[in-house]
Amino acid sequence: MTTPSPTTAAADSLLSVVIPLYNEEDNVQPLCEAVFPALRDLDRPFEVIMVDDGSRDRTVERLESLLPQYPELMLVTFKRNAGQTAAIMAGIDHSKGDVIIPMDGDLQNDPRDIGALLAKLDEGYDVVSGWRKDRQDDALTRNLPSAVANWLISKVSGVELNDYGCTLKAYRREVLSDFRLYGEMHRFVPIYARWQGARITEMPVRHHARTAGTSKYGLNRIFKVMLDLMVVKFLTQYETKPIYIFGGMGFLLFLISFLSLGGGLYLKIFEEINLNRTPLPLLSAMCVITGLMCILLGLVAELLVRIYFESQGKTNYTVKSVSKAKSAVVED
Repeated sequence: MTTPSPTTAAADSLLSVVIPLYNEEDNVQPLCEAVFPALRDLDRPFEVIMVDDGSRDRTVERLESLLPQYPELMLVTFKRNAGQTAAIMAGIDHSKGDVIIPMDGDLQNDPRDIGALLAKLDEGYDVVSGWRKDRQDDALTRNLPSAVANWLISKVSGVELNDYGCTLKAYRREVLSDFRLYGEMHRFVPIYARWQGARITEMPVRHHARTAGTSKYGLNRIFKVMLDLMVVKFLTQYETKPIYIFGGMGFLLFLISFLSLGGGLYLKIFEEINLNRTPLPLLSAMCVITGLMCILLGLVAELLVRIYFESQGKTNYTVKSVSKAKSAVVED
């Protein structure tokens, strides 16, 4: 977490709350009854974008019936189930606010915490991440795997957060404008934001036990998160220099090949063991071939990176501001 600057979010700027939903028909009515009064109490303009992620129950019908009652509500409906990350991305794409707050639609997040998130954001932070400090989930199947995942993500990414999985966060729009979300990567937005130079902090938020519907998360989500973490690590550190990782792997394989060949020669000279009786020559040859392929793949990746940036008119840097001295006006 970083020290904030005095920059604040204007109190009259539009607030966008993004809520993904999947098979939450029993939660739709109480969700609206909780969210809209909490937002109106903030005394600032807001919009709520609810994204139905291809629900198979009556979630869409119940939301459509509530549209006349809540003029600030926008409903985005998917043709098929695409996942929570895609739903959040769609909500962001359809939002117009300067501050974006995603939250879960199962009433486990408390909309009354939104005001505290905004207050923290106004201290000068770009991202305020919720921390379910007193989490009301099963300790063995949910809390323990989440704690392990949070520790691993923090160590790999270098962004220390206690609860990456908490959907309730507050973002300034500018930190979300330069990347897209795929897979299960909505939980990694703080990492991308830090990559863009954002100021990040974390604060405890309330968490309630689910009272209706069923959880869409299972233990298989852990493996998806770990794979996505590998992608995030690659993109944040090697997106513009892929030769470093491919070339590094190539040289590591060359080293293994050299050690294998040296071990084989030692056995031949000092132990009088025929090399044909050991796998070392084959291992050495395979490592050389694979190492060369890695280096060549890294060179191809370098070419593709350059083609991508130049064809899209993108840069490999982000500018925060540009300043220069005012020129003096000379009068006759």
